[in-house]
Amino acid sequence: MDDSKIIALFFERSEQAIGELDRKYGSAARRLAGNILGDGRDAEECVNDAYLAVWSTIPPALPTSLGGYFCRIARNIAARRYRTNAAQKRNSHYDAALDELAGSLAAPGGPEAALDAKELSAAIDRFLDGVSDADRVLFLRRYWFGDDLASAAARTGLSARRAAVRLFRVRERLKQYLMKEGLL
Repeated sequence: MDDSKIIALFFERSEQAIGELDRKYGSAARRLAGNILGDGRDAEECVNDAYLAVWSTIPPALPTSLGGYFCRIARNIAARRYRTNAAQKRNSHYDAALDELAGSLAAPGGPEAALDAKELSAAIDRFLDGVSDADRVLFLRRYWFGDDLASAAARTGLSARRAAVRLFRVRERLKQYLMKEGLL
């Protein structure tokens, strides 16, 4: 079913909207949450919370990309759960991905952190617009979707070693770009 029809079902408050959303984007949201959390039960719970959040926000929200909207909500819920679960322990592959990216980004905190985060997000979007499709997919699969390196590499047809090298180069270019933009 087309996204606009699913959104129309939400506006009509039809429970069919949740079923259609699940059929179209449920597996992507479960995979994303599972990559972050490393636990299928927690991931399923986060996705269920994401369905409720979408139900609660549409209407009035009218997302331009239903899949992106839903996955972003699921990712945010999973990230909050991850922080709660990982207060005393580490989730190896997701922590590794975050550690890789940390060297290319400014440290969080400070009085203007929310504004800085918004500016940083916009700058990263602009940067990603300027990289090749393969590098963009690799970057997003690794750092937004939380795929392990082998899975992210497989999506782009690269070996894990070659993907690691490309990601290193993309992170270095991102760091230089953010320095040029005055965000690092």
